[in-house]
Amino acid sequence: MRVLLADDHDLVRDALKDYVERLDPSITVMTCSSLGEAMERVNDLGTGVDVDLDLVLLDLNMPGMDGLTGLERMIDRLPDTPVCLISGSMSRKDVMRALDLGAAGFLPKTLSGKALLNALRLIISGEVFVPATVVAGGVEGTRADIPTDEIVPAPETLALTPREREVLSHLAKGWSNKEIARALDLQEVTIKLHVRGVFRKLEVRNRTQAARKAADLGLVD
Repeated sequence: MRVLLADDHDLVRDALKDYVERLDPSITVMTCSSLGEAMERVNDLGTGVDVDLDLVLLDLNMPGMDGLTGLERMIDRLPDTPVCLISGSMSRKDVMRALDLGAAGFLPKTLSGKALLNALRLIISGEVFVPATVVAGGVEGTRADIPTDEIVPAPETLALTPREREVLSHLAKGWSNKEIARALDLQEVTIKLHVRGVFRKLEVRNRTQAARKAADLGLVD
């Protein structure tokens, strides 16, 4: 298993690397200190979207991120790889926006060691998660607002974006990603990203389950 960890603080990066490696001795953790360097490492691993990476952890405030723009760039580059943000503080609005963009979740740097290990296990198992207080809709996130041990999966009630609804409507008809991309005048890699977001929000694993659940919820005809 390969993990790419990008953070510009040496101590934080080394500590996170140590925790990730504790989960499984077979995990290989590659580290870098900026988004630009992270993108270069990804490009070194392969072309197109078929890159041998299982997880990406990005520091929100490191050089090159430009807010959530860096997250979008990495997700566009790796639409089938979980990409998770790490930060000392982040507002609930930004966390939810990051999830809408396709982030695998948000790792506060204030987490205790035990909570961090639990959070990493959730991420690696394919879960999307955020701190409990963010899910509950509390105040804007600061270091004092984010608990150290409460990690929960992201709620099913996260609303589908208008574009995700469009993609879901075509997906329910049995269309391929290429057909949906052609119909919506988008790149196929973008459709893959939206499909991943639909799966996450509906808590399903494949297109058939998504179509069935969408019909049950009245999201499609």
